[in-house]
Amino acid sequence: MKNSVSLQFVPHAEIAYLSSFKRVKFLVELAIQNKILLVQGALDSTEQADLIEETMRRIKGSSRFKGIEIATFVPQTKGISMLDALREGVARALIGNRDQFTIIGPASVVREIKKDPTKIELLLRK
Repeated sequence: MKNSVSLQFVPHAEIAYLSSFKRVKFLVELAIQNKILLVQGALDSTEQADLIEETMRRIKGSSRFKGIEIATFVPQTKGISMLDALREGVARALIGNRDQFTIIGPASVVREIKKDPTKIELLLRK
């Protein structure tokens, strides 16, 4: 099926061992294949910039690939105790932001990603 779209979960363990450069290439390659990616964790600001740069490079070389839409969702931690916030901060420093997730999708499929503090909406093109 040429026009099929799939949703692929990318666990942190699958990309954690990759260099930043290879991680970006891997994610762009999946998006080019019309996959909407649900990535465990968040890309850092350098990786996001590299992802956009690689996407722009790929757009120039393709008549089919129109780019990506990307959003990172950070769960609310409002109302937690100071001790719980400290524990969460230590855990995040040790294992990274795995409670966050990033959605990356091809712009030809994903029209818009809306987010607010409690939810995220993925609007697709028909």
